[in-house]
Amino acid sequence: MAITAKMVKELRDQTGAGMMDAKKALTENDGDMDAAVDWLRTKGLAKAAKKSGRVAAEGLVGLQVAGGKGVVIEVNSETDFVGKNAEFQEMVTGIAGAALGVADVEALKAANLGGKSVADVLTDKIATIGENMSLRRMASVEGDVVASYIHNAAAPGLGKIGVLVALKGGDEAFGKQVAMHVAAANPASLSEADLDPAVVEHEKQVQMDIARESGKPEQVIEKMIEGRMKKFMAEVTLLGQAFVLNPDQTVAEAAKAAGAEISGFVRMEVGEGIEKKEEDFAAEVAAMQK
Repeated sequence: MAITAKMVKELRDQTGAGMMDAKKALTENDGDMDAAVDWLRTKGLAKAAKKSGRVAAEGLVGLQVAGGKGVVIEVNSETDFVGKNAEFQEMVTGIAGAALGVADVEALKAANLGGKSVADVLTDKIATIGENMSLRRMASVEGDVVASYIHNAAAPGLGKIGVLVALKGGDEAFGKQVAMHVAAANPASLSEADLDPAVVEHEKQVQMDIARESGKPEQVIEKMIEGRMKKFMAEVTLLGQAFVLNPDQTVAEAAKAAGAEISGFVRMEVGEGIEKKEEDFAAEVAAMQK
């Protein structure tokens, strides 16, 4: 596979590796970006940073909280301009409100919104605004206290990143602090018990490969892995992370001090995990002239 300058730049941005190291990693792994990241980490040439999703789609996330339940939805659009459109914002707010009464995104599409199904409202809006849109996903949490936070807010309850935090005990003020932490730190799970076993096994294998590159004996490597995995868990689990508002405490310790137990959270970012096709604007204009 041909290794392009764009691929090398993307890998460098993701890992902080040098240009030649990034190119070699891609060459050795036939252009596979994830494998190249692991290769660089194994060789000690990359930062052990979390891989970020390819975020490219536009639109808004919308939040609604009522009666101990919080919902967050994502509605995608083709351009960022639509996210600033008052009609679009009103629709997303309405869909988020309808989401309070359903369990999943398929039920939400069939839910009533102003006398029509949400799916039909979306279809009508596509026709009037003139841009393709989609209701991509929804998530919810329930608790004694449900706190919310919107980052890069376009309007009340609407923005680019939406977070919900459910608490047993505590209060909304503390819940909002945790929600702000989640927006910034982007934990992979609430605790070690909730973390995907495949993610844990993958990280353990990478760390073993890194340790073996040092040439140390297996019994020493086992101790090294134990310490490194403990550090990994502290970095990717919400309860184990250093609290953004007081880094001397973990989030779990901050919750205990606030008399609260964090029972769940959701973080939703517009376009998360979607790879958007890059358009050549000059070529597009030229094509329109033909």
